[in-house]
Amino acid sequence: MTVPGYLAVDSGGSGLRVAVGVPGQAPAGRRESREPVRTGARGIDPAHLLAQLLPLARAAVAEAGVDGVDTAVVGATGFATLGDALRAELPGALARELGVRRTALAADAVTAYVGALGPRPGAVLAAGTGLIAVGTDLARWRRADGWGHLLGDCGSGAWIGRAGLEAALRAHDGRDGGSAPLLACAEEQFGPVHELPGKLYPRTDRPAVLASFAPGVAACAAHDSVAADILRAAARHMADSAAAVCPADGAPEVALTGGLFRMGEPLLGPLREELASRLPHARQVPAEGDPLHGSVRIAADLAAGRLTLPGEPAMLYVVPRQGG
Repeated sequence: MTVPGYLAVDSGGSGLRVAVGVPGQAPAGRRESREPVRTGARGIDPAHLLAQLLPLARAAVAEAGVDGVDTAVVGATGFATLGDALRAELPGALARELGVRRTALAADAVTAYVGALGPRPGAVLAAGTGLIAVGTDLARWRRADGWGHLLGDCGSGAWIGRAGLEAALRAHDGRDGGSAPLLACAEEQFGPVHELPGKLYPRTDRPAVLASFAPGVAACAAHDSVAADILRAAARHMADSAAAVCPADGAPEVALTGGLFRMGEPLLGPLREELASRLPHARQVPAEGDPLHGSVRIAADLAAGRLTLPGEPAMLYVVPRQGG
């Protein structure tokens, strides 16, 4: 006998990932796309998301062998600031198209948090090209940074890469604060550095291009004090954001998630030191899973009626039960 399942979605910068399963069991159906959901004047485009999601969801339902899905959780990049149209249109569309009766829409920072820590008090640093910190005491959500590479994302891959390229250009000019190893690394990756402005400024993916140099900074850090100082400064920025969102009382946990931390010890070493200094009452723990895992966890709890996370329209929007 088949039973209704849940649909969990992670909509990020590289496309959609979808999982379907039954509460209490690991997802049995998975699908993904490689096309990011568009944003426009109304924010995240619900029609474009649905056009990608529905065939993926139906294929995953068939693979999982469940009798449809009555619970859906969609975590989306940009939801906190660009989610008005999704809140207005997506729950009704999921009800019509898939028979969903319980829906939650979440910022990707929330699904990253729940994937890493579950429904426990603490803070999560999510770092890749950009950077955001999110925390909760289970009464409210707090977020810090995530303002993009021009206004923030301090300590992110784009931030580290930009700082490394600045040090390379300082060495090229003969200014103080330059780094010959970073200059050599930049020229190996990008060619003559005097051509960098022409190669970088016209690009629409400037943050990703900047972030592509962050591993070069990490590679130079072992033998170059300028590169090592950049990573220490990045670690301080990350700790600032974590401290801004971490609960001040109790014994909260702090976890790291995102591709930037694959750079390893050159970044993780100073970051552990900064977190221990800024948050001596918190315990650093490994992340248990990724944002899709967070969507799965929220969906399972929502389906079982035991969701304990705080609901806030810009962070975790839980839609009243639809249908009978």
